[in-house]
Amino acid sequence: MNSREKLEIVCAKAWPAVVEEPLGEWTLRWADGFTGRANSALAVGDPGRPVPDALAAVCDFAHARGIPPAVQVLEDSELERAVAAAGWREQVEHAAGHRVSVLTGPLPSGPSRGAEVLDQATPEWWELAENTTAPSSAQWHVVTTGKVGYGVVLADGITAGAVRGAVVDDWLHVARLAVAPEFRRRGLATTVLHALADWGRAHGAGQWVLQVAVGNAGALALYSALGCSEHHRYRYWGPAPRTCEDRQS
Repeated sequence: MNSREKLEIVCAKAWPAVVEEPLGEWTLRWADGFTGRANSALAVGDPGRPVPDALAAVCDFAHARGIPPAVQVLEDSELERAVAAAGWREQVEHAAGHRVSVLTGPLPSGPSRGAEVLDQATPEWWELAENTTAPSSAQWHVVTTGKVGYGVVLADGITAGAVRGAVVDDWLHVARLAVAPEFRRRGLATTVLHALADWGRAHGAGQWVLQVAVGNAGALALYSALGCSEHHRYRYWGPAPRTCEDRQS
């Protein structure tokens, strides 16, 4: 596999689905609809069969579990062209943005006063990062599995910022950064990210990786200021009408 494919596997390990099944080197994933990353097939490497047959297997897996069929595939790759040739289309309706920039960079150092990284997510963390204090079993699995830390930063005595970090090999995967609206533009995102970077270093990470929707200009600017640059992009693809019949119904 090339470096883009290997990094995609790192990111997938940092955000594990509830059900994961191999399809050659691809991975079929299900997490009860919680995030596109955990409910799409990670299409990197060789699926061990012709791409149209692999996509049919993606359809069968998704239909059996009640989620829309989707693949996550490297942008402008030979595999993406094969997916398009099989009659699939860019999943432009994907709520969080179907084109994603994968950013990498060295772990930054900087002031983190008022921020810390917890071993367990607090109710306040869940409410800010996931908009719930009662996560579903699928949410709980995806967010808490692995070597995970939960960054929080306080302002005016309350949890004003939150972020999730997961260490895989020597990478710190960053996700779910959130700052409460009334506390934005105070530098709290940078503060909690500095705390998370310190935590990552203490757990063996030397660099970090982030997956950010191409349309999220604010997040891209924030991470650029922290020394990140784009490593590659991926897109979500789904079947066009009548290209993915439910063969199990």
